[in-house]
Amino acid sequence: MHILIAPNAFKHSLTAIESAQAIQEGLKRSGLICTSECFPVADGGDGTGHLIVEKCGGVWHEYDVHDPLGRLIKAPLGIIDHGKTAVIEMADASGIRLLHPDERSPLMASSFGTGELIRFALDRQVSKIIIGLGGSATVDGGIGILSALGMKFRDAEGTEIPALPINMSRFRQIDRSGFDNRILNCQITVLCDVNNLLLGVKGSAAVFGPQKGASPSDIKLLDLALTNLSNLALQSTGINMNEILHGGSAGGIAAALFTFPNARLVNGAEHFLELTAFEKSLKNADLLITGEGSIDEQTIQVKGPFAVAKLAKENNIRVIGLAGFVPLHVNAELDKYFDIIIPIGNQPTDLSKAMKFTASNLIRTAIVIGKFLSLPKTI
Repeated sequence: MHILIAPNAFKHSLTAIESAQAIQEGLKRSGLICTSECFPVADGGDGTGHLIVEKCGGVWHEYDVHDPLGRLIKAPLGIIDHGKTAVIEMADASGIRLLHPDERSPLMASSFGTGELIRFALDRQVSKIIIGLGGSATVDGGIGILSALGMKFRDAEGTEIPALPINMSRFRQIDRSGFDNRILNCQITVLCDVNNLLLGVKGSAAVFGPQKGASPSDIKLLDLALTNLSNLALQSTGINMNEILHGGSAGGIAAALFTFPNARLVNGAEHFLELTAFEKSLKNADLLITGEGSIDEQTIQVKGPFAVAKLAKENNIRVIGLAGFVPLHVNAELDKYFDIIIPIGNQPTDLSKAMKFTASNLIRTAIVIGKFLSLPKTI
């Protein structure tokens, strides 16, 4: 038996690589006679870019950029495809992990540093740029990135206003005269891991703002600010930012990149699997084991475990899903793609404590799976 181990990251606990290694270790300890391959996957969330560069045999180059609060830091830029394609991980320059919890401030946090990485990629004369949006600290509608690329935002009198979310409601003009047009000759692919639109109760501010430190009053201000930006963009480009599928990703950055540099917004999981030739490994497998922190109704939308399970089923390969949280009741839609979904916890505990034991729980669960698969078929 050959087992393909393809989990996503277990958020705030294990990377996809660490998760795959834990599952593989459990199978080894079980005594199951099998071969296995670790193929950690991602769907546009934090870590996607690093997996792409590793899988594609790329290299990293470090640059000085500004973090979400404007402090100078070093951030990596990945290069693959013999120098033709740059890979940018938004979390490396504009990520929430760069901030202490008491520093989180969506009204002040900017995506400027990610724009700087895009500019450095253009300096390297790449023809393609891939951007993973996961793990951002911002709800700035992409104005930080656009500002780094030369776009200016002005009030009614024409005075330039700093490109920060707290100022966005005051914008009355978008000045594209200094925009770095090199980006228009570069294919930009944005990996998205959510389907949310830009505005409203399911928009970027309402859904993702609280994760980034936004209070209820902040969320109202941010949604109004993004509405103003969307209206100005419509006047400037003819594109309605709030009609763009995935547009709410990373605080509206996806919508901005689609509207101004003509970026292509794609399902992050599907694009990752295509780029890394996942199906080549899948064709050799008799069983797929995948997983992430939660496998539930949202998994079916754009998440990594669903993407790999769907491909496995198309190839008549059995699928086991592992997660910290699984639905309490039968979910017919999930059952179409996962033969078994197994919760990895072994006793009642609070979330923070459970997350500390993710690796040991994955190992233990994989041992059980291996022993079960070793049982005589007559049983």
